[in-house]
Amino acid sequence: MRILLAEDERKMARAIRRGLEQEGYAVDVCTDGDDAVVRGIENDYDAVVRGIENDYDAVVLDVMLPGRDGFSICRELRDRGRWAPILMLTARDAVEDRIRGLDAGSDDYLVKPFAFGELLARVRAMVRRGRPERPAKLTVEGVVLDPATHTVRCGDSPIDLTPKEFSLLEFLMRHPGEVLSRPRILEHVWDMHYDGFSNVVDVYVSYVRRKLAPPYDRTLIRTVRGVGYLVGTP
Repeated sequence: MRILLAEDERKMARAIRRGLEQEGYAVDVCTDGDDAVVRGIENDYDAVVRGIENDYDAVVLDVMLPGRDGFSICRELRDRGRWAPILMLTARDAVEDRIRGLDAGSDDYLVKPFAFGELLARVRAMVRRGRPERPAKLTVEGVVLDPATHTVRCGDSPIDLTPKEFSLLEFLMRHPGEVLSRPRILEHVWDMHYDGFSNVVDVYVSYVRRKLAPPYDRTLIRTVRGVGYLVGTP
């Protein structure tokens, strides 16, 4: 199992690296944000040419790095399709920082000072979960939804949705290519106490469709007759 460690405090970096290696991990260390991005996103050909194995099973990423901070690095890795689980380290215990890190795409957050045993346990837990795709932004057929900023865009055009319209579209876009039944949508977007025969789903789908339609000549949300709704290609 290979881990990328981005930490500019050399004493701490040495200690974390030594501890991880004693547990059997292979560890690459970088001390600035620009290098962390390069190592995290370079393709296999570049890795071979430079002699770097970069197919990481996890990333341990300090928030405060020279060049680029951890939030920006994390978001770029996710934007580039790099899904290795990320544990962010910070000396700041502000709730806002933890929110920023998680919204940027990190999987976990650890505040300094910490016990190495806790860091190791968190790394093990992340590696067990694997690295499924979990982009910070959802994109389907040119529509981009950002849960962190609660915004939706079609191309360059912002789309103004109510909170419930946003929740409906987010749920559909989190399941691209999957036909979602009306009862399932009711359960996840509203609550399970809604009458299964209610037409509230159809009403809100029509609201969202109208807002997404102009100036496009296609429908993002497709109706599957007798079943439910679908976004993307099945």
